[in-house]
Amino acid sequence: MDRRGFVSSGMAAGLAGFAGSGAALGTLFDKAPGFGPGKTMANGDIRLSSNENPLGVSDAARNAIIEAIGDSNRYGGRRQEVLDELARYVGVKTENLTLGFGSTEILQICTQAFQGPNTPLIAATPTFEDVMDYQDTMPFEVITVPLTADLQHDVQQMREISMRRPSVVYFCNPNNPTGTITESADIDAWIAEAPETTTFLMDEAYLEYVTDDRYWDSLKWIESKPNVVVIRTFSKIFAMAGLRLGYSVTHPTTARRLAEHAIQNSPNVLAGAAAIASLKDDGIVSRAITVNEEAKSIVHTTLDELGLEYLPTNTNFLMHKINGDLATYRGRMADEGLLVGRDFPPMLDHNRLSFGLPNEMDQWASAIKGFRSKGWI
Repeated sequence: MDRRGFVSSGMAAGLAGFAGSGAALGTLFDKAPGFGPGKTMANGDIRLSSNENPLGVSDAARNAIIEAIGDSNRYGGRRQEVLDELARYVGVKTENLTLGFGSTEILQICTQAFQGPNTPLIAATPTFEDVMDYQDTMPFEVITVPLTADLQHDVQQMREISMRRPSVVYFCNPNNPTGTITESADIDAWIAEAPETTTFLMDEAYLEYVTDDRYWDSLKWIESKPNVVVIRTFSKIFAMAGLRLGYSVTHPTTARRLAEHAIQNSPNVLAGAAAIASLKDDGIVSRAITVNEEAKSIVHTTLDELGLEYLPTNTNFLMHKINGDLATYRGRMADEGLLVGRDFPPMLDHNRLSFGLPNEMDQWASAIKGFRSKGWI
């Protein structure tokens, strides 16, 4: 049967059997490999490579998604309700918010709104690379500045570079892939004195995981500084990475400028339903943090036992030292059914390990201890 025949007959018949039946759809998803908290990938591998939330969406969000499937033939993802709930959660007004297809689209929107041939992007290295990759299709210069010896953004050097001409400055704080923070007081001192021609993109994707009191968010600037864009995501703490929903918090005039580049019917039906349910779930953040701390403790204990150095982390992942070739290490972990992080130059003697559920981290701990017994690390 060709694709058209499948769509017109088998697929339509199958969906007809589930139409309007939340219970039936729930049963279907219960059987789906990889759906729900604690489930591995379809082939049995445990993914510890993508900084995802291993708990999966909350029960309330899951039920909301199943219910919303019945509306997936309709346009609109309850946008205004999402904005209202999000404004309540963040503590701002809806006119401060811009929605996007994950925080990556927000970064792309910012690039479209602020970058240009005479406006460079100033960013750390290594850091989250998506915002720099937009250079491939938009004409702007990227100036990278190595992290300091203690793995903070080199605020002073970035500041000196920005004084030459209008610039966009990107801070991923806490930083991906290192998991480290840059002291907020140093960034605030720059923002307070910077001209409006310096735009600050403050990526706070891992905000909820921070435990270091030298760090605080950048929301205090949004009413007085139109050149500050605070960028956040539902991918991490709300476990909605696959549903794709991110947002920015800005001065209303900046939000209007960003809206000129944004898709106006975001979010999609399922993401909107999940977001509303998640924002109303008062316990979702604390549950995710608790599980993350348990997983982190297992990793710390294991690495300490093996004498492997690791970076301090304020996120749901950690960078640790390995002995030997990184690609070989990844391959051996894959042989154990554990997928760990990719290369992050220049830190090719470190591996980025995302935290899974505690039992998953126990499996990782057993594997890496086995590597030590074989003299591999």
